[in-house]
Amino acid sequence: MASSDPNKRPRPGPWPPAPESAAMPPTTWAKKTGFRPKFSGETNASDSGQIGIQQQSTRRRESDPNLDLEAGRVRTRQEKVNGETTGEKDKPPVRKRRDSDGGGGVAKSTNGQSVGTTTTATAEPAAAATTAAAAQQPARRVSRNEEVVDVLPQIVDDDGFMSRHSHMKYELRDTPGLVPIGLYGFQHYLSILGSLILIPLVIVPAMGGNYEDTSNVVSTVLLMSGVTTLLHTSFGSRLPLIQGPSFVYLAPALAIINSPEFLALKGNKFKHIMKELQGALIISSAFQAILGYSGLMSVLLRLINPVVVAPTVAAVGLSFYSYGFPQIGTCLEIGAVQILLVIFFSLYLRKISVLGHRVFLIYAVPLGLAITWAVAFLLTAVGVYSYKGCDVNAPVSHIISDHCRENIPKMKHCRVDALHALGSAPWFRFPYPLQWGMPVFHWKMALVMCVVSIISSVDSVGSYHASSLLVASRPPTPGVLSRGIGLEGLCSLLTGLWGTGTGSSTLTENVHTIAVTKMGSRRAIELGACVLIVLSLIGKVGGFIASIPDVIVAGLLCFMWTMLTALGLSNLRYSEAGSSRNIIIVGLSLFLSLSIPAYFQQYGIIPKSNLQVPSYFQPYVVASHGPIRTNFGGLNYILNTLLSLHMVIAFLVAVILDNTVPGSRQERGVYVWSDPETAKREPAVAKDYGLPFRVGKLFRWVKWVGL
Repeated sequence: MASSDPNKRPRPGPWPPAPESAAMPPTTWAKKTGFRPKFSGETNASDSGQIGIQQQSTRRRESDPNLDLEAGRVRTRQEKVNGETTGEKDKPPVRKRRDSDGGGGVAKSTNGQSVGTTTTATAEPAAAATTAAAAQQPARRVSRNEEVVDVLPQIVDDDGFMSRHSHMKYELRDTPGLVPIGLYGFQHYLSILGSLILIPLVIVPAMGGNYEDTSNVVSTVLLMSGVTTLLHTSFGSRLPLIQGPSFVYLAPALAIINSPEFLALKGNKFKHIMKELQGALIISSAFQAILGYSGLMSVLLRLINPVVVAPTVAAVGLSFYSYGFPQIGTCLEIGAVQILLVIFFSLYLRKISVLGHRVFLIYAVPLGLAITWAVAFLLTAVGVYSYKGCDVNAPVSHIISDHCRENIPKMKHCRVDALHALGSAPWFRFPYPLQWGMPVFHWKMALVMCVVSIISSVDSVGSYHASSLLVASRPPTPGVLSRGIGLEGLCSLLTGLWGTGTGSSTLTENVHTIAVTKMGSRRAIELGACVLIVLSLIGKVGGFIASIPDVIVAGLLCFMWTMLTALGLSNLRYSEAGSSRNIIIVGLSLFLSLSIPAYFQQYGIIPKSNLQVPSYFQPYVVASHGPIRTNFGGLNYILNTLLSLHMVIAFLVAVILDNTVPGSRQERGVYVWSDPETAKREPAVAKDYGLPFRVGKLFRWVKWVGL
């Protein structure tokens, strides 16, 4: 029988309780210290950044004692059911997520936490009686002055309108047809083309490779990106996230490439260094797979929150500032124009639609690349970068003419020698494992990569949470997340065997692409991955990409690293961005992530010294001159290298401060993951994250890698 006592009233839905309000007391340890997280002047930033709306909603919830947060409605009118007072009001309309499989809609808070559920068949008898009584009341309109509690997360699009993730064109399990899936899948991959191809264009020349080597590595990257994406959408987190060469692995790869023992190598040292990278990646990938499939990742999740993810991912983008514009300066008339074009397309023309698509916003990077590449090709064809008597392939020591010494750098960086790159590439080539030879294993390089694999996992945690709020019914469970990290480790193991030079991880830029294109279909990503595999078998595709000039590569990297930095900081929207606690932690993490590595990188370098590496690679030769100089050479290498990596410092500072400085869960923005027991009972969640082909039934006993 229903009761008028609101504390004894049955709650419709077991998963999980309502989010903490602004007046929630601090955590247990904070309570012991007497710390109060709320100070005058601090704001409460919601998921959409609408601070005023969130504060108004919070005050409304605090001031109204009849507000039922879990039911998502207001109790104002007394009704009689079987002679008892229920205190129920007609339930206001709550906007629900469209479920293509008939699953119940779930209301979420700004951090993905459920605060209201649909009525189920297992409802309490009293709740059923209340619902029946409410159904007998005549329908009426909700007046304008009446409070309507909207419990779904609010997101602001580019036009400033309030929208929700149900406005996605295609959600996770939607299969609208082959043609729409093909078009949207191609659009998705084309929009993040820069993230797929740029890393081999940087590391292969740094290893001494030629056009043919670059072409082969690009083809291998395309193949492994397609294969690992199919594996991840089928047996990993099952979210529509593209797997590819991660920028997280770029800095340690450059540190290994510029190790002291490799600087003295003569001739073509590409294959030798590639085998060293393969060995380090294979060991670190095995470590990441164990971290995920053993359940240790679920334990580590307690330490990973938005305040940790934001500066860590942002530091990855900020760490390559010494490479970006210094490289553009070698051919300013092309590099600067490219950056201006990308900025113009992505910002000033972002709202222009062509056939219902925001072409300039979605394809800003590919359009900027195509235009500047065409201009550079035309300038090369008409002879602008051809200087009489100067050979761009001649060794620097053999150049006598001052005229050639001055102009050969411009020839190297501005010319588009597409014919040479295409001519050296075969029409058909199948990248195969161990194509560069047997990997070489060194424990010191492997340990550096193992630490970096943890940073890669932290990056993926933020991507999983953000993408799930866009396309899925609920965030994944800790077991699903551990399963995804474990599979990323196996995927990196495959890239180590095939020899791409970097590990495979979830591309952070993918989340921005999903939000912009509003395409979250898993099938579209899988079809695009199949197309990528086919393109990888055409050798001329890799040769064509390998002909991109260095200055255009640097221009693309400037924009991609900018996006990576901004996407990292955007994780702060799940926390209270205006909190002085979070401001200090993020500020310290970012500043120290730039300052401490600068100390290690500059220590022991004599001004104007004649190093054997270009100036933009000097930060990665720290292992030979760093301040840590013990009697153990391997320990010196590991510590000097790790402490010179910006993302490692940002992660260490953020994870220590965020988990030791008192603060409420709401203030910290603790990520909320789905409850495993509740997820198993909901068909929509099970279909979102359940393994296909009944594979999940074989691993029911492994509770930490499933629903």
